[in-house]
Amino acid sequence: MMNKNLGIIGYGWLGNHIAERLSSHYNIFATTTTPSKAQDLSAKGYHTTLVSFPDKLDSEMKPWEVAKDLDAIIISVPFSGLRGAQIPMNDKRQNLLNFLGDYKGQLFLMSSTGVYPESDKDFSEDDKPAQEVESESFILEQFPQTNILRLAGLMGDQRLLKNYNISNLDLLVNHIHYADICSAIEKMLENQTRSKVYNIVAPIHPNKEEVINAQKDLPYDGERATHGRTISPAKLISDFDFEFQYPDPRYFHL
Repeated sequence: MMNKNLGIIGYGWLGNHIAERLSSHYNIFATTTTPSKAQDLSAKGYHTTLVSFPDKLDSEMKPWEVAKDLDAIIISVPFSGLRGAQIPMNDKRQNLLNFLGDYKGQLFLMSSTGVYPESDKDFSEDDKPAQEVESESFILEQFPQTNILRLAGLMGDQRLLKNYNISNLDLLVNHIHYADICSAIEKMLENQTRSKVYNIVAPIHPNKEEVINAQKDLPYDGERATHGRTISPAKLISDFDFEFQYPDPRYFHL
């Protein structure tokens, strides 16, 4: 069976994990902004394109030459600005759209559960349609086939809560282990999923102190809050019969 071709636009921490997971079934085509990283990726056997998406419109931006040969493209470049900062991203987004050209294959945009308001409730995808989210809707007008993946706080490897300086220890967490993001993408690739929005978030929501204590092998004898802001992965679970490898953020380090 011939390998399929997968494009990863924005090869960062997550892109690296996705490529490692899928490179046995896919030829990996990646973009990066630095020549040194391009060399590293080429050494791994990936096909690499040097490109950046500046905040100002790049009149020289041409469509990605290999796009027509790709079965799927995963976009892992931030297009929302920092949380709460209203940075105009329109030119940057237009650069990406121009780079995609008239791509017709399967498309994934990595978004964030930060699109949901800071309210004490359990949010589902229907609470915030992609058309109402500026950092998601921009791509759907030109590429309606795009799958929007709303990722919770990215964790795994050295990215563990205990390694950060944390406040508000009683707040419930919405986290996701990178391995489960890779599994979700894998399922969607197999199913040829198009035009869907999914929350990609571990189903168990301990509070920050519980997570940190577990990762430091310390006991926790406090009470867990019964309500808070949580993001629900119920749709992902029901659509794909999805089972999380890491359902509980307290054990992401194991």
